[in-house]
Amino acid sequence: MSCSFKILNENAGARLGLISTPRGDIDTPAFMPVGTAATVKALLIDQVKSTGTQIILGNTYHLMLRPGIERIDRVGGLHQFMNCDLPILTDSGGFQVMSLSKISKITNDGVTFNSHIDGKKIFISPEVSIQIQKSLNSDIVMIFDECPEYTLDKNRVSKAVNLSIDWAKRSKLEFGINKNKMLFGIIQGGIFNDLRKESLDRLQEIGFDGYALGGLAVGEKQNEMFEVLDNISQFLPKNKPHYLMGVGTPSDLLGAVKRGIDMFDCVLPTRSGRTGLAYTWEGKKNLRNAKYATDDEPLDPKVNCPASQNYSRSYLNHLTNSNEILGSILLTWHNIAFYQDLMKKIRESIADNNFENFYRKHFEILNS
Repeated sequence: MSCSFKILNENAGARLGLISTPRGDIDTPAFMPVGTAATVKALLIDQVKSTGTQIILGNTYHLMLRPGIERIDRVGGLHQFMNCDLPILTDSGGFQVMSLSKISKITNDGVTFNSHIDGKKIFISPEVSIQIQKSLNSDIVMIFDECPEYTLDKNRVSKAVNLSIDWAKRSKLEFGINKNKMLFGIIQGGIFNDLRKESLDRLQEIGFDGYALGGLAVGEKQNEMFEVLDNISQFLPKNKPHYLMGVGTPSDLLGAVKRGIDMFDCVLPTRSGRTGLAYTWEGKKNLRNAKYATDDEPLDPKVNCPASQNYSRSYLNHLTNSNEILGSILLTWHNIAFYQDLMKKIRESIADNNFENFYRKHFEILNS
């Protein structure tokens, strides 16, 4: 079975779709929990799957540094290494190289940087990134790109677009042909609509299985991100998945779906769970807050998850303020379950041609 994507319905700008892979189907719009270092932090894979998750994300940069690709390749890839039978998308490492490491040199060939772990000097190129992702045996592979910081310097962003296009060509050449996997291009251009359009046009000339928007959620305001999506969405190819990388809050997801986005990933639900913050259908709840000390209601009974329904806010307040590991586990489990419940209800509303009403009912609450 080869990979494919099809649109099942469209409503009020939102798209209901299906990505098919040899490892399983992915209903879209989809949220991918982040398993940066071969683990969705604080959860077993079975707990992740119990939330309705159909795909997770791993990261080339982090796995290259630790434990090293050889250890993962030795057992057949990332799925075997972390005991995960779900499809896996791997980020190429471009964003992490730019954001986490100390870069010593960027050339047309690639990037030389110092590891944020031990300072070791490392070189990564489009070819190296794709080779690593092949060793990881991920199902959806991302091209290697330059992801510049948030800036109003258009010349800086334009140079990043040109370099990323060159690297996209080399990434595709290194990837070759594999109908059992998908290769996504990454649209750069910052908040400049003409550069975004130029980046997309040049990527389509190369040809990819899906198109991602990178370089967003890096410091711009939500309305600026939505403006970029408003301007680029009409040009995105209808028959390919649209992926907004590194986004975001529940309201970010809802607003982006309205603008034709099909796929998301973000560390927020797991990172927030480890710091005592829960996302619910009533909005955000900081479980460290003293007002929850005597609140015996379940965290969110609307979410079909043991962590959401079987533990009181009072108990979670105690665990969080005591820095107990179980608090991080339960809140992370709940947050992933909430995100997946949100995506499921979004998909149902698109199928029922009721997305606009769903959006109006929930956007402001989820944005609070």
